[in-house]
Amino acid sequence: MRIVISEFISLDGVVQAPGGAEEDTDGGFAHGGWSHPFFDPEVVGGAFDNAMSSAEALLFGRRTWQTMAGAWPERAGDPFADRMNVIEKYVVTDTLGDDDLTWNNTERIPGKQFAGRIQELREKDGGNLLVMGSPTLVRGLLGEGLVDELRLVIMPVLLGGGKSIFPADGGLRTLELVAHATSDAGVQVCTYRTVAKG
Repeated sequence: MRIVISEFISLDGVVQAPGGAEEDTDGGFAHGGWSHPFFDPEVVGGAFDNAMSSAEALLFGRRTWQTMAGAWPERAGDPFADRMNVIEKYVVTDTLGDDDLTWNNTERIPGKQFAGRIQELREKDGGNLLVMGSPTLVRGLLGEGLVDELRLVIMPVLLGGGKSIFPADGGLRTLELVAHATSDAGVQVCTYRTVAKG
């Protein structure tokens, strides 16, 4: 399986709380829902639909999984919600136990074992293992060299600080731009693939 990251991201690299005002206020973040003014169904919506339609399974960090698990089951009957509810899901957590995994088709990956277990999933045949949100997990995946593709929906806005997906470890990581599109609102949808060292 290929590990694919899909993120709404500001020009200054912030991924925190693009969906709603109270989604994630950690650190006093006051710009929740910042992506909404730039959304359009064709370019931004199309990128999101494409990421989901090519996903064989979803991978989450604990906080993002809990947010999604609290929202999607009650929306059953909508085609997108139905897909979210039936697709296979993994959550990386040392906090939640197996009994807490009430969202259909969710398997827990212990946090201390995440790199090895995700490498095992990566070596399996199959489609994409899609990660949305989950900035702490994404930083870890990038740091461990476990990402095959980054799909960044870059919004023309500066947020002045917030959560990032990028490791701050001094490591050099080369990416190749393989696809891009631009919306009328100035959103850049860029797909990057990792370049093997050497």
